[in-house]
Order: sequence, then C-alpha cells, then structure tokens
Amino acid sequence: MTEAELGNTQYFEVTPEPESTVHMVLETVYQALTEKGYNPVNQVVGYIMSGDPTYITSYKGARSLIMKVERDELVEELLRNYIAANQWDG
Repeated sequence: MTEAELGNTQYFEVTPEPESTVHMVLETVYQALTEKGYNPVNQVVGYIMSGDPTYITSYKGARSLIMKVERDELVEELLRNYIAANQWDG
C-alpha cells in the first residue's frame, strides 16, 4: 500500500442475515450456555475473538447454530442492541 492509501478509511459492509435470525441464534446460544452453567458472555466473546466453536456448547444444537452465522454479524447485532439500549442512535 502506498502512503496515500494508508490515509484512507476502508469501508466494510456485511450482507447480513435477517436481524431476527441472528437475534434468535444469540438467544438460543445464550439459553443453552446458561442452562449448562457457563458464563454466556465469556463464552460468546471467546468464540467471536478466536473463531473456535468449542467455546460454545453443543447442547440444544447451539454450536452448530452459531456456526451458521458469520462472527461479524454477531458483533454487529450485539453492537446494534447495545447502542439502542443506551439510546445513542438519536
């Protein structure tokens, strides 16, 4: 890359799954992790950061379900909900 190119901001756009699908996946995974006694926040963060599906329990099909959604879509859904909950979206 040239120095001029390094000064430009890259634009990233995801072709997302419908929001309801990602939401449903996160809800199902959260419930499965909770029922198995795991901290769902820690486990989902571990999965998102590493891509290692073993952070997610296979209980109730949670592991196979979360692997059907791109990790960037999970982050986008979580961030969208965080922003809405904190009323940052004007």
